[in-house]
Amino acid sequence: MTDVPRAPEISGKTMRWAWTTGPTKGAIHEHVFHENGTVELRAVDSGGLRARPATKRKPAARRAAAKPAYAAMRLAPGLYLVSYLASSGCTLTVAIDFGTREIQGIASGAKDWNPVRGTFEIVE
Repeated sequence: MTDVPRAPEISGKTMRWAWTTGPTKGAIHEHVFHENGTVELRAVDSGGLRARPATKRKPAARRAAAKPAYAAMRLAPGLYLVSYLASSGCTLTVAIDFGTREIQGIASGAKDWNPVRGTFEIVE
């Protein structure tokens, strides 16, 4: 991939996304959008504590797989599109509205396609 857009309003930020619909309804995920163009995803419990991803991979392999590349582009003032392909094989593409603090999008895999909605907060 060349010239992947990474909006400065997203890059370098840590966000918590709380899902209100979709396959992860009720879950909270922390997204760390690194300036190098990778994203880390971690589950967060309802008390705000980070959980380690459950995996049988070796630590180095888990770290590499846990940081896929992301794209983040401005659509309009305060409105951004973010997309990444997770190591699970699922692609998440969402619109992030900084005015309402809402997210909407699509989570898709090889055999399924699910609309998702939620809210977000910036942690860092």
